[in-house]
Amino acid sequence: MFQLCCPVRNCTSHLEPRKTGLACGLGHHFDRAREGYWSLIQPQDRKSVKAGDSDAAVLARHRWLTSGHANQLMRFLSPLADAAASNTGSEHPRIVDLGCGEGSFGPALFNEFADSFCGIDLSKRALRFAARGWAGATWVLANADRTLPIADTSVDCVVSLFGRRPASEISRIAKPGARCIIAVPAEDDLIELREKTQKTGHRRNRCRTIIDEFSSTNLQFREHKTWRQQMQLDEDGIKDALAMTYRAVRHSQQARLGSVTSMQVTLAADILLFERAC
Repeated sequence: MFQLCCPVRNCTSHLEPRKTGLACGLGHHFDRAREGYWSLIQPQDRKSVKAGDSDAAVLARHRWLTSGHANQLMRFLSPLADAAASNTGSEHPRIVDLGCGEGSFGPALFNEFADSFCGIDLSKRALRFAARGWAGATWVLANADRTLPIADTSVDCVVSLFGRRPASEISRIAKPGARCIIAVPAEDDLIELREKTQKTGHRRNRCRTIIDEFSSTNLQFREHKTWRQQMQLDEDGIKDALAMTYRAVRHSQQARLGSVTSMQVTLAADILLFERAC
């Protein structure tokens, strides 16, 4: 199991397995949810009673990924993941997936490292899917924008694939030489669908912003890659693309699709690689 730290304020002791859950040396105890994930979220970490992605977004993303729509992206990411894991020289590199969602990327990219992999998300519904799909990994309910329940300089690889990317926390937990892989939608991702529903196809390049976010940390920018694919979506695929990305949630925007039952769209992502200074 991935080594976790106690999330109670002013306590960063290691959590050790007990018969009924995890506990630290100061007696703080945490049960494992019956679905297989650990709930380490603290009251001050919740910004909403309905924290994390909506159930509709989680379900749409799960259908999208299990339908194979991200298979080419996973193949594109695989060499970067392999290099990040092997760069440590360890047989059990510690890997953290921030904003892991329903957990499809973890086993696709790091399947042989289940015992040293940790996925963190704020959605219970997403973590239920994740724990069910890859029981050997460690899944944690926590707020990635707050203090992560992970020790300083203890992680070999951090991935944020369309999820949270708290630069200061990633920098804190990363070992010297550790790599961080970040994926965000590229400026033309789903551009055809956005033009249809929003009347404007606003293009936003996030790369400069992300590089600036990390410029004040000890994580150094190393490489930028862009992945792009054309795909024909049926009606269900169009609905899931809208639901999982929060686009066209208003009825007026949905109505603009009219009777569209099929559409060719662009899927695109910017991939940024950072490395922790030694």
